Amino acid sequence: MRAWQVTEPGEPREVMRLVADVPKPVPGPGQLLVRVRAAAVNFPDALMVRGQYQVRPPLPFTPGVELCGEVVAGPRAGERVIGNPVLPGGAFAEYALLEAAGAFPAPGALDDAGAAALHIGYQTAWFALHRRAGLRPGETLLVHAAAGGVGSAAVQLGRAAGARVIAVVGGPDKAAVAKELGADLVVDRTAVDFTAAVREATGGHGADVVFDPVGGAAYTGSAKCVAFEGRIVVVGFASGEIPAPALNHALVKNYSVLGLHWGLYNTRDPQAVRAAHAELTGLAEAGTVRPLVSDRVPLTGAAEAVQRVADGRSTGRVVVLGE
Repeated sequence: MRAWQVTEPGEPREVMRLVADVPKPVPGPGQLLVRVRAAAVNFPDALMVRGQYQVRPPLPFTPGVELCGEVVAGPRAGERVIGNPVLPGGAFAEYALLEAAGAFPAPGALDDAGAAALHIGYQTAWFALHRRAGLRPGETLLVHAAAGGVGSAAVQLGRAAGARVIAVVGGPDKAAVAKELGADLVVDRTAVDFTAAVREATGGHGADVVFDPVGGAAYTGSAKCVAFEGRIVVVGFASGEIPAPALNHALVKNYSVLGLHWGLYNTRDPQAVRAAHAELTGLAEAGTVRPLVSDRVPLTGAAEAVQRVADGRSTGRVVVLGE
């Protein structure tokens, strides 16, 4: 089968190679072989290719951490499912393996690309907003990188939860995307100071919940405009800068800093992941959430797609389609 492989860490367009004769994976106990119908590109794909992610599969490996696929054998043959492929055989290939327990039914309301994009980003946003931050109706939610894959999910889920959503983006094109997603207020951080904008928009109250997949200046500014008893959920560090929180500041302002590593729930609380999938499926079926798929590319375009996400030149999700 054809599969993209990485034999050394580096920039995606330089080290990803499409190999034509990779052996088709063989499922072990409790695993499913799926034909990949669509694979959404995630920022962790870029970090993994660069050798900078917390998960470092043995070389050579195939990147791609989420997919929508069709089970090709066994009692679930023909079923359309979404999930995380078993590394080192990732989703940017014609076939991949899924753990059967983590292969969820693909929502019928979504096409393959939309279904592939519903999993990691929406699960991450769901757990961040509901499990970690306890977002309540009427609260103000501040979302950084709101036009990106996980940020766009947080905007939609925040609106679905009855929150007022302030979206922070980098540039006018991304601002237009965030507005289309339903954000109540969009702030272009390249044009204005987002902390001042949040304070003004909330009458000095600040943001009750901050969703931060960026780190660096996004976190620092958020600490200045978080509300009394607010919650900052640290989701990632797309800026490449890991902040060092001033805990004395958290003390005097009475706010919480919460970490989220969604992948841990797959082993620590898999029932919660299944429950979140059921909730997300219901929202998708109702049309309340709709993954933002900005581009669909063929398998041959996977390396360039990962590079675009790595460089911050994409909005929503870029999806690699199966052939």
